Amino acid sequence: MAEKHSGMTLIVKTITRFTVWLILLYGIFLMIHGHLTPGGGFVGGLVVALSFIHMKLAFGKKGPVKGSGKTFLHALDSSGALLFLGIGVAAFFAGLPFLSNFLPKGKLFDLFSAGTIPILNFAIMLKVGAAIFLVFIALNLYEHGSKAGNSEDSKNEKREGE
Repeated sequence: MAEKHSGMTLIVKTITRFTVWLILLYGIFLMIHGHLTPGGGFVGGLVVALSFIHMKLAFGKKGPVKGSGKTFLHALDSSGALLFLGIGVAAFFAGLPFLSNFLPKGKLFDLFSAGTIPILNFAIMLKVGAAIFLVFIALNLYEHGSKAGNSEDSKNEKREGE
């Protein structure tokens, strides 16, 4: 019997090994430069999630993102929200309105010229990236029947087909 292959062809896997790092770096670039150019935490998080989705699609279930670490992704999702909340609370305890800037601003158009905004962008990137990848995993599990095969509708469809 032939061995079951996981993922896509060798060509797709080889190209993915090279491109996934470029996509990941581009997502981080968008997040870091979000206060200077169009981009930011949301767009950076989407691109970072797409790099992991790209790996999952190319290599399949036995690829580098094996179990997908759902608990790790939930922890990243939660830590992004907690970091965002922590910045807001830190400003509040500094005697400023919630989410106000309390860090020194740099020179105009420098990379570190926005106070707390790059930290907030990082928190948003964590939250969005983890959430989008979790949505992909949930849809992937449902489509492949891991969760769908146990529902009452699928049992009724099997009975009607007999």
